[in-house]
Amino acid sequence: MARLAAMPNRKPHRQPKPIAIGRAEFGLSKLGIARFDLSDPYHLAVSLSWPGFAVAMLACWLAINLLFAFLYVLSPGAVANVPGQSFAGVFFFSVETLATVGYGVMSPDTLYGHIVSAVEIVTGMAFTAIFTGLLFVRFSRPKAKIIAAGHAVVTRHNGRPTLMLRIINGRVTIMSGATARLFVLLVEHSAEGAFFRRIHDLELQQSYLPLFVMPWTLMHVIDEASPLHGHDAETLAAADARLFLTIDARDHALSAQVYDMKDYPVGRIRFGMRFSDMVTQDEGGKATADLTRIHLLEPDGGAEAAPRS
Repeated sequence: MARLAAMPNRKPHRQPKPIAIGRAEFGLSKLGIARFDLSDPYHLAVSLSWPGFAVAMLACWLAINLLFAFLYVLSPGAVANVPGQSFAGVFFFSVETLATVGYGVMSPDTLYGHIVSAVEIVTGMAFTAIFTGLLFVRFSRPKAKIIAAGHAVVTRHNGRPTLMLRIINGRVTIMSGATARLFVLLVEHSAEGAFFRRIHDLELQQSYLPLFVMPWTLMHVIDEASPLHGHDAETLAAADARLFLTIDARDHALSAQVYDMKDYPVGRIRFGMRFSDMVTQDEGGKATADLTRIHLLEPDGGAEAAPRS
């Protein structure tokens, strides 16, 4: 079990930064950190969304060209054959120089112009190398395509209340050696009345799957030893419960280990519901999984529920 530091009961002087998993907020915030840490540009570049990355690269390219265009303007005549010696003309000369194209119409015409253009060529080569490297890292980074049901359910299985989550390999290729771990974050109070959050490990009946091809229903029995024992929908809401599921597996098509994390706030934990069937068999016994049904739930009817595929 891991304990998170108690949250101070004072008004923050700075805007807290929410902790996020992908695009979903973690439910906690941090003070004293920057949303964009410019001292770690590599992490910033690889963690941006694709639209954000494209905008950032375009902004850097534009800023470099504007800077060198301004340097050329500082010395009139530094660039020959600029139409009207306009800023637009030296800007497009800067674009050509940064790309090391050199059409031969406009060219440096003074020592100052040659020095600035030489610096710009080196800058352009460095920018191209960095951009190419970051683009390769973003494209080559293995990504898990693991689809999870939108809700977790609490139903009865073998006569005992059981928490269930359903996931499936969203690719047509095989994943192997899949390992899952499930945690719950609960708000608790110590005997002294101190407020803190505690992460509890929820034991799964099957946490390892040799071949991850068909839907996988993860089950945690809510018995006396479970951190969820005695809780219902209301008490979990009062404890601001949140489930976290981590999965790692080997994608044989990528020849790489892939990782993913799913979270379920208390509003997405459904009591008295179970998963609808998503696997059918034809007359020859061939099984087919319908991924469009992964989110479907149905009332458990009070009967013992078998884990639905």
